[in-house]
Amino acid sequence: MSLSFSAVSGFFTQDEHLVDPIFLGPLPLGFGLLDTRESRWAEFRAKIDQLNANAPEGTSFKVFFLGRHGQGFHNVAESKFGTKAWDEHWSKLNGEGDLVWGPDPLLTPYGESQALEARAAWETEISAGIPTPQKFYSSPHKRALDTWTLTFAGEQGSILGANENPAVLILENCREEYGEHTCDLRSSLSSLRSIYPAPTYTFEEGFAENDPLWKPDERETKAHIASRAIAVLNRIFSEPDTYISITSHGGFINGFLSAIGRSYYALPTGGVIPVVVKGTIVSNAVEHNTSPAPPPSEY
Repeated sequence: MSLSFSAVSGFFTQDEHLVDPIFLGPLPLGFGLLDTRESRWAEFRAKIDQLNANAPEGTSFKVFFLGRHGQGFHNVAESKFGTKAWDEHWSKLNGEGDLVWGPDPLLTPYGESQALEARAAWETEISAGIPTPQKFYSSPHKRALDTWTLTFAGEQGSILGANENPAVLILENCREEYGEHTCDLRSSLSSLRSIYPAPTYTFEEGFAENDPLWKPDERETKAHIASRAIAVLNRIFSEPDTYISITSHGGFINGFLSAIGRSYYALPTGGVIPVVVKGTIVSNAVEHNTSPAPPPSEY
C-alpha cells in the first residue's frame, strides 16, 4: 500500500507562500489560525471532522503541530562564526573553549525559556479550545527532547491536565539532518534512557544503541530528509489519531514541508508551525509522493 500526501491550505497564516516567518514570529496568536473568533478552535475541529467524514475511502486528514527545539549551543556557535565558516569548519568540531556544541548539544538557558514560551502559548490555546495532540513524537536529540519536556510535561506538570500525563514516542527518522556537523551526532540509547525514562519516554522498536547514520565526512541530502519525513507520515497515517505533535528541527521540519508539497519555511527556534495534511492511498501503479517540492540549497 502506498500513500500520497499533500498540504491543505486555508487554515493558517503560514499556509500563505509569501508570509515572512521572521515578521510572524515563532509563536503567533492561535499558532497562526486565520479564524480569530472566540469559537475558532471549535470551528476548526468541526471542519477537520467534516473533511474526514466526507473523505472517500482511502483518504484521511490529520493536523500536525511541528515544533522546533529552542536555541541550542550549536545555534549560538553558528551565529558567532557565521553560517559559511560554521558549515566549512566549526561545525565539524565539538566546541571552542567554554562553548561546547557537540555531540548532541543541550538547550541554552534562552532555549529553555523559548520552550516555556511555547508551553505558555499552548496553555493559552488550550483555554480557547484547541484540539490537543493525541500523539506526541520527538527527535532523539536532547535539545528536542528537552524542548518537548519543558513544553508539555516536566516539573511544570502535564499541559493536558492533572489526570492526563503525556507520553512521547521517539523516532530516529525525526532527527535533524545528519553527518559532518557534530551537533547532529546523537547520544547512545543507554545514555538517553538514563535521562529520559519510561513510561513518559518510549523509543521506537529497533532503536539502535549507537548512532547508525551519522558520518564525519558525509552530509545527508535534502531529498533524503524528505524521504525520512515521508516514512514518518506513512507511519502516522497508519494509525487513527488525528491531532499530532512532532518536536524536531529546522531541517526535518522543512523536509516534512517539502514532502507534502509546501515551500521552505524558516521557523525560528522555539516556534510551532501547524499544517493540515491529506493522505490518500494510491494504487501500486501510481507513484506516491516521493517527488517532494524542490528544496532550497540550505535549511
